[in-house]
Amino acid sequence: MAPHYTDCMTTHEFFEQFGPHLTGWLVLVEIVLVVSTLCWVLQTKRDPMSANAWSLTVLLIPFLGSFLFFVFGSQIITRPIRRRKLRKTAYKKLAGGVTGVDGVSGPSGESAVAVPEGWENLAKLAAHGDGFPVTRGNAVAFYHDGNPAYEAMLSAIHRARHHVHIQFFIFRNDSSGRRFIDALCGCARRKVEVRFLYDSIGCYKLSSRLLRELTDAGGKVAAFLPLFSPLYRLRVNLRNHRKIVVVDGKVGFSGGLNIGDEYLGLHPKFGHWRDTHFRVEGPAVEGLQRLFLEDWFFATEEAVHGSRYTPKFGRLPGKSLVQVVHSGPDSDYKAIRETYFAAILNARKRVWIASPYFVPDAGIKDAMILAARTGVDVRFLGLFRPDKWIPFLAGRFYWSDVLAAGVKVYQYTAGMMHAKYVLVDGEWASVGSANTDNRSLLLNFEANCQFYDEALVAELEREYLRDLELSVRLDPDVYATRPVVSRIAENAARLFSPIL
Repeated sequence: MAPHYTDCMTTHEFFEQFGPHLTGWLVLVEIVLVVSTLCWVLQTKRDPMSANAWSLTVLLIPFLGSFLFFVFGSQIITRPIRRRKLRKTAYKKLAGGVTGVDGVSGPSGESAVAVPEGWENLAKLAAHGDGFPVTRGNAVAFYHDGNPAYEAMLSAIHRARHHVHIQFFIFRNDSSGRRFIDALCGCARRKVEVRFLYDSIGCYKLSSRLLRELTDAGGKVAAFLPLFSPLYRLRVNLRNHRKIVVVDGKVGFSGGLNIGDEYLGLHPKFGHWRDTHFRVEGPAVEGLQRLFLEDWFFATEEAVHGSRYTPKFGRLPGKSLVQVVHSGPDSDYKAIRETYFAAILNARKRVWIASPYFVPDAGIKDAMILAARTGVDVRFLGLFRPDKWIPFLAGRFYWSDVLAAGVKVYQYTAGMMHAKYVLVDGEWASVGSANTDNRSLLLNFEANCQFYDEALVAELEREYLRDLELSVRLDPDVYATRPVVSRIAENAARLFSPIL
């Protein structure tokens, strides 16, 4: 007999009559949802740690676990990614440079550039697939603090004659953001082309009023992977973590800095902000330009190309060998991760790493351990006061293994350590936006530059040693006796860090 109810049916009566039916249907829906989501997880997650973490989440958290995977874990954005790959191919054809032997070229591809002996394989790995060649004749300047980096970027923007292309993961509404918006508006009013690309998650607090000021002045603005776009669904992963400024196709900036007062040391919690950014002038800028234009097309479908965007240099401005390296979820080949891995194994004397986040995959961790066990001086410099607890605790879990192998681990105590670079043997460096964690190396769109220049690497090593003086070194024996509660928290963070 069908259940009967009246207008005055109480909640108790409702559940008494309909409860068994609802429970049965909910159990059936949950079973179908779990099975289908687990199949989705196993099909898309190649990393065992990530697959295990998501499988546990789906099994242990009814309904919500599947929803969390849909929002955080799914990486399927097939149609725009396919379009992005086609655009990459088009830009390679439109670019003036021609790749030379083994992916290594001069500024116009006229002859192969000889990288220092022993680093040829690193150059090939970085250029593999749709990567960029090593370029010669670049002038490079490093900035180890936010103030000089901001001044250099603003100065270049003010001098722009044809175009300014700028993209950041984080762009604040504060006085620093205002200075950059004012500079960009000034360019737009001078009929300089201005394109401003921001990540929709990193800049979720970015004021629409500031953006309107730029568009009203004549600039163009776009968001990368809008959070609530129907095309991308509710997308909180696969973020564009790159920080790129290109002026007139001749001068480029990249590194670890975003735009905000905290990067000038004004954060109330962290105070001093230690970062590494760089300015490059020369043929390598073409790589940064192409990354921006590919990202811009991805976000807007505006195809920007022409000789004004990739000008040739009559007289090369410097002598440094520089290679742009990029990676992202639109490619199965993770160039930055592969170059990190190969550089560590290539080391004969020392490997010095700086990164605020350290959640390596098994390969990177094993490479560090093997290098340390063979007598290489392996050091890692990270945070003392974390801004994000999950990756910080997950990193502490991995510290146990690397410390036991002889890796020296330091924690920066003078403020926020946000610099991201790897230095090897005083001859090679990789500097940019990529952290030493799975999010940067697998999920985000990142941009680094490799420097084959002993003088530049020596400058970075001097800064690294200064940072160590402001750091505390972990004692392996003391760390091994840390409380059980800490170990449990670290292991839990390790298990769930792949899903966050």
